[in-house]
Amino acid sequence: MNAFMLATPLMALNAVALDTEATSMNPARARLVEFGAIHLNHGEISALDSDGILVARINPGESIPASATQIHGIDDAMVRDAEPFGKLWPRAAQFLSHRPWIGQSIGYDITLIEAECKRAGLSFALPYALDTRLLAQKVAPNLAGYSLENLCHWLNVPLENRHSAIGDAAAALHVFKALVPLLREVGIRTLGEALRTSMTLSDATRYHETAGWNEGATIQTQPVAKSVAAPSLMSAISHGDGYAYRHKVSDVMSSPPVLMAARTSLSDALKHMTEAQCSSVFVLDPEDEKPLAKRCGILTERDVLRALAKQGADALERPISEFATHQLQSVAADAPLYVAIGRMTRLRIRHLAVHNARDEIVGAVSARDLLRARDNAAIALGDAISTATDSHAMAAAWVGLSKASASLLVDGSNGRDVAAMISYEIRTLTARAAELSEAKMAIDGHGPPPCAYALFVLGSAARGESLLAMDQDNALVFEHGEPGEAHDRWFETFSSHCVVLLDEAGVPLCKGGVMAKNPPWRGSLAHWRDRIEHWVARASTEDLLSVDAFFDMHFCYGNAALWQDFHEAARDLTRDRPAFAKLLADANGSHQSGLTLFNRFRAQDGRLDLKRYGLFPIVCMARTIAIMRGYETSSTQERLSRVRAEMPQSAQDIDALIDAQGLFLTLIARQQVMDSQAGIAPSNTVEIARLSTFERIKLKNALAAPDVVDDLTRDLLFKS
Repeated sequence: MNAFMLATPLMALNAVALDTEATSMNPARARLVEFGAIHLNHGEISALDSDGILVARINPGESIPASATQIHGIDDAMVRDAEPFGKLWPRAAQFLSHRPWIGQSIGYDITLIEAECKRAGLSFALPYALDTRLLAQKVAPNLAGYSLENLCHWLNVPLENRHSAIGDAAAALHVFKALVPLLREVGIRTLGEALRTSMTLSDATRYHETAGWNEGATIQTQPVAKSVAAPSLMSAISHGDGYAYRHKVSDVMSSPPVLMAARTSLSDALKHMTEAQCSSVFVLDPEDEKPLAKRCGILTERDVLRALAKQGADALERPISEFATHQLQSVAADAPLYVAIGRMTRLRIRHLAVHNARDEIVGAVSARDLLRARDNAAIALGDAISTATDSHAMAAAWVGLSKASASLLVDGSNGRDVAAMISYEIRTLTARAAELSEAKMAIDGHGPPPCAYALFVLGSAARGESLLAMDQDNALVFEHGEPGEAHDRWFETFSSHCVVLLDEAGVPLCKGGVMAKNPPWRGSLAHWRDRIEHWVARASTEDLLSVDAFFDMHFCYGNAALWQDFHEAARDLTRDRPAFAKLLADANGSHQSGLTLFNRFRAQDGRLDLKRYGLFPIVCMARTIAIMRGYETSSTQERLSRVRAEMPQSAQDIDALIDAQGLFLTLIARQQVMDSQAGIAPSNTVEIARLSTFERIKLKNALAAPDVVDDLTRDLLFKS
């Protein structure tokens, strides 16, 4: 199986639940008499009358004991004409192929199937497998019992046709689906993390009760999952073309866009296209002063050819509005190229409009422009997130992040490129969650938004510096309304839907509560102004923490004009407030080096926290200066470049900080990709033993760079 499958969120898993019935509970001599399996597709259970179900009786080649028949109801007569296991298995193996297995005490079923394959002279590969019994122990260690009956009762899921293979497989699958949100609450979100948990528990619980057979009897099962070894990043993915990840649509688009009035004749349009050597023009709506992507049309070379083929020369005098495509497809100028590639591939089109934050067309991009950026991994990620219809589809699209990150790193890109790509997708996912939440509000009878609003992300995703160890940081501003009143209640419900969708899709809840569903991170324009002024005036410890979180922000969804006004007002309220900036700098605390007195790494369990000892002091310093000076940019690198321009005497130190931040991001990104493939939840720590000698030397030099942060901050603030 693909190593990247281990990064799949359980919410979007493609798996198969299975169960078997046998002649005995003793795996050493038991023979199979029935096999049942059900597909789980992107987290959804196949219907019982679909192709996603496989049920078969098996002739065991020996008499079925009466004690076994009493349990599952299958006797010799019922299997007399059934095919033997050796003939069933090729069909069953194809049904199970490339999917993790799910089942209640699945180790028992694996043992029986492996034994049957050995008897029949057939090959058998130990699958990835999840045991619902073990997973339930993880989320509810004090449950009275973990039999299938107990779990179904506890989770309130159906248990029908007990002790039939398909009935037990279906019950196990319903149990698994009910466990997924509970597993998410204890930090188990992906297949790899669930496999690692199952292995850990199976070592301590090697003997399992076999419910439904002889009460109190036990069997020894094989491990329920293959070893999830830490892979090599270089062997995890073949070389690709990272161009599509490193560049934005604006890098390749043609600009300015070619715009024409709807009444323009086809003859004039064709003449202009020939002279300008362009393959398309945008058709303006007669009522619009500006070329808005959602209202414009497009006329392409193919449209012209079709018009001439259908109407001949008469078409040349007709207005281009008659031949244009009026449902224009567009992409944001700051979107990575792979988004444009994916959108063109999905829609099977050759041209896209390029729009800015205000939906104004600023350029065009064609298949010809993107030809050199073709990349299979990019196309796979594409624009799947922005077109997802529910949290399952959002989670399925989210799987591509790990592979895309690996592709970038293997192709020679650095951690900044990876972080920019992941941050963009977090913002895209947040925007899609908002779209789906608006639709749900309408379906639930809450109506449309009561006023203009803007949803925005905060923190590393806003700075373009988020990696795979992420959580939600978002906030919302709306045009008018008081806390607790009708408008605020609408946005509270709306934000709660957004938060749930994001959590299910793969972006965990913020432990600090920095989410728009919570009152401190939601409010009207007037209320936000009062809140920020309060932060600046009081500057308590809690207020300063809020400021830290707030002033890295990036618009995601809603009214762009409202957002722009809000963003500028927020910067104005804190610009040139040296006393406040000094308090903010003090609140960040003094930097603690990642190296000990004897120049050794300050590691725990062989890992060094590069966020704590490396990124944090650099980011805090850059943000503090940006708040005081009113910098528009959120990127730490760009903020530091601004500081460098203001402090040329410290250029060498600031360049060292920029280089150090880049190295920290690269090492963390690489470790996170390897961890996600090994079933380890991504973190901001790196395994020192995996670094080469040269990398350790570079890292030690980089860890020394933040030592100047306190002095630089003091020079910029306390001497201002």
